[in-house]
Amino acid sequence: MTSGLWELVLKGVWVTIQLLVCSALLATAVSFVVGVARTHRLWIVRFLAGFYTEVFRGTSALVMIFWVFFVLPPAFGWQLVPLWAGTLALGLTYGAYGAEIVRGGLRAVDPAQKEGGIALSFTPWQRMRLILLPQAVPEMIPPFSNLLIELLKGTALVSVMGMGDLAFSGNLVRLALQESAEIYTYILLIYFVIAFALTRVMRGLEKKLKAGVGKAPAKKKTVLPEPVEIEAGAR
Repeated sequence: MTSGLWELVLKGVWVTIQLLVCSALLATAVSFVVGVARTHRLWIVRFLAGFYTEVFRGTSALVMIFWVFFVLPPAFGWQLVPLWAGTLALGLTYGAYGAEIVRGGLRAVDPAQKEGGIALSFTPWQRMRLILLPQAVPEMIPPFSNLLIELLKGTALVSVMGMGDLAFSGNLVRLALQESAEIYTYILLIYFVIAFALTRVMRGLEKKLKAGVGKAPAKKKTVLPEPVEIEAGAR
């Protein structure tokens, strides 16, 4: 490939990374808000959170992109740029999957931990912030890592909007060179490298979060008193 075509591919990589970061941040925020709401004591909050999860988890991300970019603008009279339309559609869709990860992680914490917080007169927010989340978040990292990789692959869907991501740029290069095998092999390798780097980062984060969880307290050395010698004949 010429330098100009490689530049086009690199621009597509940068757009994909931007979309991945923005949609991952939105999906993370949605995951924790909705996931915590799924465990709320009020049934109406649990119902609304569950309704959102079922709707966005049961619909296609591709169709959601069509809705956000093509259907909503005529209805509301505004038009999102492709980057923000893709961020909104992917963030809301994958956030619904993340919400189930958060809910499952919170439910997996030993109920005795929650009961201990109640015994200490902690408020529900204090129990969540100080007891449940510090123990649940490290266990959420592996499934969140898988979800992040799925989100990376899902970013290719935005090419239907004409957005110059990696998949769209690769297709333009294929049309220019009339060579499919070489171009798509390069695209596959680039996606793999990004996914591999994300996996390494998430594993490092998991180790860091688990470093201080579940450690036994340090044992204190017991100092024995020195023996006292008793003189012969002492009474």
